[in-house]
Amino acid sequence: MSGFRIRPAREDDLAGVLALYAQPAMDNGRVLSLADARAVFARFALYPDYVLYVAEDAGTLVGTFALLVMDNIGHQGSPSAVVEDVVVAAERQGSGIGAAMMRFAMAKAAEKGCYKLALSSNNRRTQAHHFYENLGFRRHGVSLHVDLDPARHAAAGRAEALA
Repeated sequence: MSGFRIRPAREDDLAGVLALYAQPAMDNGRVLSLADARAVFARFALYPDYVLYVAEDAGTLVGTFALLVMDNIGHQGSPSAVVEDVVVAAERQGSGIGAAMMRFAMAKAAEKGCYKLALSSNNRRTQAHHFYENLGFRRHGVSLHVDLDPARHAAAGRAEALA
C-alpha cells in the first residue's frame, strides 16, 4: 500500500469521484452529470456534519465515501453516523484503501461521540459483507427500504396530512 491520504473532497474532485462511481458495482455504472454533482455537493454544506471524503494517491483519486453524522433526541442524545457510497478504484481494490477509509470513518464518528456507525450493502455483495465484517461491522436487525416515486409519494403524504 502506498502513501495515500484521506481528506474532505473539494469541488474540483467531483469529476474524479464520478469516475469512481462509474464502476459497474456502483449503481450499474450510472452517474450524475458533473453539473448535477456540483449542485448536490453544494447542498452537503447545508448539513451540519455531512462530508464527502476522497482517498488520494499522488494526485489521483483512488477511493471515496460520504459520512453523515446525525444528532438524535433518542439514545440519550448520542449522535449516530452513516457511511454511504463507499468505492475504491478497481485497480486498487484489495490494497488496504477501503479498510483505511472505513477505519477513518469509524474514528471520525467516534470523535463526534456517535454510538454507532451504520452502512447498507446490497444482499448480492457478499464479498463486501465479509470485508465489512472483518473490520468489526456486524449484521444487526433487518434493513428495509422502499423505492420512492417522489411525485406520487409526496402527494400521498400531503393528502394524509390534510386528513
